[in-house]
Amino acid sequence: MLKTLSKLDSDESNVLWEDKEVKFDTPQLHTRLRNGEKILDTIFHIEDSKGNPGDTGKLLVTNLRIIWHSLVHKKFNLSIGYARINNVNTRMMHLHTSGRMPSQALYILALSNETRFEFLFTDVSGETARREQPIFASVLDVHQLYQRTFLYRDLKLRGAIVQAGQLIILPGEQVYSQVQGVWNLSSDQGNLGSFVVTNIRLVWYADANESFNISLPYLQIDNLRIRESKYGPALVIQTAETGGSYVLGFRIDPVERLNELFKELSSLHKVYTKQPLFGINYDPQDARQRMAAAAEEAAQAAQFKVEDFQELDERQEREINTKLNNYLAEGCLGIGSNDESSEEPVYCKELGFAMERIRDGYKLQDLWHVLPTNMDTLED
Repeated sequence: MLKTLSKLDSDESNVLWEDKEVKFDTPQLHTRLRNGEKILDTIFHIEDSKGNPGDTGKLLVTNLRIIWHSLVHKKFNLSIGYARINNVNTRMMHLHTSGRMPSQALYILALSNETRFEFLFTDVSGETARREQPIFASVLDVHQLYQRTFLYRDLKLRGAIVQAGQLIILPGEQVYSQVQGVWNLSSDQGNLGSFVVTNIRLVWYADANESFNISLPYLQIDNLRIRESKYGPALVIQTAETGGSYVLGFRIDPVERLNELFKELSSLHKVYTKQPLFGINYDPQDARQRMAAAAEEAAQAAQFKVEDFQELDERQEREINTKLNNYLAEGCLGIGSNDESSEEPVYCKELGFAMERIRDGYKLQDLWHVLPTNMDTLED
């Protein structure tokens, strides 16, 4: 029997939980960011109005979560993972400390372990200028970016990730190797497919059906080994608890190629866990400038002068074959001759075929032209 060649060290610190949990009062929360986590924006003078009213703190927007920590009581803090946020919006609030002037507030509804959490973060700076600025825009923007980048972080089964036999590459992703003739041992008969190894994830897809596939980021791999199976030596991958705790088996012939792939995956996993890429690129300064430019453009569009617009002559539009419109209207209303002989077709020399008899008071030329022969022109 083939012994296990190696096993990835199980390190709880490598488990990706920051975007998937809601935590309270974690020691040194705002100074202990995980590898690859970046602070994208910092919002000062923010109060946790529901949990810690009266305490001024800072709101940190990272690429995985929202962190609030009090500047008055160092042990009070919050961590809200984007995956747990069910609803987020902004509103205006009246605080007892700010008199009658309203302040901007950020409302967040989060669901974690079947528990509902409501958070209300309020601007307590008292600055009039901040009331007119979208100070919480980065929270909304980054949360939307997070929802579009789940393939960087989460295991995906049967996703639309392959097109015409080619992996759809993510921004910042690089393909290192492709291995054909890989058997997925998840079923009794097995499925033949291919591996695509990138700097972010391991992808397998079936040759016969591209929609039968697996996208596995390295962060969701708990351990990786080669062991004996009833099909011979196999690559066995166990996913983390956050990745569903799956056990995946793959057979690759010959054994030498299997060993090479195992070493490559082990090396990539080690490198990636030290500096993972989460796919969220956000510059708050650039976003604020774009929003300010859009607001200025909208304000300019709202301000206009009557003399800046040219008056159009609508007389020509009204002249567009008024006789034809009247003719059709009279026909719909049943106006005209009631003589049954008028319904019999007659031969038209001008057109060369039979047609309905034209009602009294109209000529063929009146009905044929879409535009009248003589059009009025608008004089200066």
